[in-house]
Formats: sequence, structure tokens, C-alpha cells
Amino acid sequence: MSIDSNGPAETSERAARGESERAARGESERERLRGLHLQPAESRPTSSARGLHHTALISSDVERTIEFYQGVLEFPLTELIENRDYPGSSHFFFDIGNGNLLAFFDFPGLDVGPYAEVLGGLHHVAVSVEQERWDHLRVKLIDAGVELLEHSEVSLYFRDPDGARLELIADPLGEMYGQHVL
Repeated sequence: MSIDSNGPAETSERAARGESERAARGESERERLRGLHLQPAESRPTSSARGLHHTALISSDVERTIEFYQGVLEFPLTELIENRDYPGSSHFFFDIGNGNLLAFFDFPGLDVGPYAEVLGGLHHVAVSVEQERWDHLRVKLIDAGVELLEHSEVSLYFRDPDGARLELIADPLGEMYGQHVL
């Protein structure tokens, strides 16, 4: 029988040291990339884009998705049409404010599998809401039994019925935790 000499304290200390080293490497890399690519706001060119028209996610159940996004999150359903790329499939849209849409496709008959975070895939969709609305939606999500992770008293992270990660953030558009990002 082998006895591991690495007790819990030593293992925890080694893990903390690894996290610290990883954080330092990450900050060094961010600093390099900022120096190479980030232009000051006053000299930054105007974007070629007008805005985000829509982000499209996949729904396994159209009605359940509508009930969640319109019923719980209070994003009005604006249209429900056939998906031109897959007969029998629906393409539907929710108003998330400021002329932006969150869209969905369903693919009946296809086994698209469960939501997964993969390279090139979706990590989360962050939607800005006023603080009063954030407080209201927080209660609605809790009442609906949705598991929440609250961060910095302005962000709520949670998953939709298909597992896609969402964030409601009380910071104004163009800000992240009080820092201007636009």
C-alpha cells in the first residue's frame, strides 16, 4: 500500500501557486496584445458594422423556449417564421432592446445533441438591463427555479432550458463592471 506524502494543505498550496502563475502569464499576454492591437478611443476607426442584428441559438422545444424567454425574461417574441435552410424548422426572434434580437432555430428530426462549450462555440450571451429590471428578473428567475450565479452585484449567470449560458448585466451598454469597454 502506497502512502501519498502530499497532504491536503500541500496540494492546495501547489494549486494556488499554479493559479497565481497562470494569472501572471495571462496578464502578461493581455498586456502584450493591448500594446500590439488596442488603439486609443480617440484614434480608433469607426466600426464597419451597424450593430448586432441577431444571435441565433438552437432550441429543442419552441414553446418551452418562448415560455422562458418571453415569460420569465420578458423578452417579447417578435416573429416566428420557417427556417429557409431546413424545411419544417422554425426561426423565431425575441426583442432584447436597442434594436437587437435574440433568435432561435429548432431542427425537428435532427439529433443535435446537448449544449456544449467548445472552441468556436458560444460561451454566453450577455444582455444589459436596467438595475430595477435586473432586480425584478432576478426574483422571477429564482421563483422559476433557475439556478443563478451572481457576480459583482451586477451580473447574473444562468442557463436556459437547453443549457445555453446567459448573463443579465446591470451595467450600461459599453461598460463592464464600471470600466468602459467601448
